[in-house]
Amino acid sequence: MPHVEKGMAVGLFGGSFNPPHEGHALVAETALRRLGLDQLWWMVTPGNPLKDHKQLAPLADRIRMSEAIAPGPRVKVTAFEKRLGQSYTARTLERVQALNRGVNFVWIMGADNLATFHKWQNWRKIACTFPIAVIDRPGSTLAYLSSRMAKTFDYARVDEEDAMTLPGRRAPAWTFIHGPRSALSSTALRTRTDLDKTIPQK
Repeated sequence: MPHVEKGMAVGLFGGSFNPPHEGHALVAETALRRLGLDQLWWMVTPGNPLKDHKQLAPLADRIRMSEAIAPGPRVKVTAFEKRLGQSYTARTLERVQALNRGVNFVWIMGADNLATFHKWQNWRKIACTFPIAVIDRPGSTLAYLSSRMAKTFDYARVDEEDAMTLPGRRAPAWTFIHGPRSALSSTALRTRTDLDKTIPQK
């Protein structure tokens, strides 16, 4: 895990990043700015348990590509989950919390993941471990109103104007942050790459 000091505000931004793209970089940049973070850990996971791994690029490649687009020195690209030997977020956050007492962590997620968040293993436990910042993504702006997570933890929603206070709050606490959005998606980029491979080169 990257080095941190007690009292720091640190965002945890996990994903397959298969491949990483400017939309991911925009989420990271927005989180850094709107939450007043000292660091953001760009956590490249071994693989999402809810997704097919057949098209999953090697971990080393995804790390290299993530480092190439990470927006600034405060973003620390890491793949420590591989060493932990697990890919479930709830377990990862338990370890992060146990090994970094006194650090104010916030879980960062794109709004496109909010609709299926209740399908994650122990999703309620995740919401009760660290505060959560949901960053707007195209087509997902209303997800925070309709998702099961949003309805379950409606009482814990923090006004967007108070987003800077999120790192210092006790979970459960979450907010939805609007801002610039990128239409790029990893799925679309993989599909485009596959199509390019089938087109005969002149």
